[in-house]
Amino acid sequence: MRNPITFILLLVLFGLLVLIRVFETSLFYDPYLLFFKSDYLHMDFPKREILKLTLFTTLRYVLNTVISLGIIYLFFKDRSIVKFSMLVYAIAYLILIVFFLYFVIKPRQEDYYLFFNFRRFLIQPIFLILLVPAFYYYKLKQ
Repeated sequence: MRNPITFILLLVLFGLLVLIRVFETSLFYDPYLLFFKSDYLHMDFPKREILKLTLFTTLRYVLNTVISLGIIYLFFKDRSIVKFSMLVYAIAYLILIVFFLYFVIKPRQEDYYLFFNFRRFLIQPIFLILLVPAFYYYKLKQ
């Protein structure tokens, strides 16, 4: 990773992830942003449009995924790692969106914390934080 262009591209991609986070309230429909920033354990679930919420959550997941895959490629320059990562992201999305929809459609106060964490995996690039060290360790052992 001594190539300065690679380093600049990595900075740009990480910058894009930061921009998604900074402008999340203006870019995405998500009534849960304010809900989870407040004392949500003692509040009622906010009113929401389920289809719109699901589409915007999916859009955010896709944007984070595409940027994360770019970062993974630039770190490792290995298409097989990127393909495997795509599979991980796709399977994770299918599993997480099912739980997300369950919690959105059938909100119960005792499930708020669990919902908060499932939602976090959909709207933040947590898989990038998990996959990069795993692939780095994998490459070291080869």
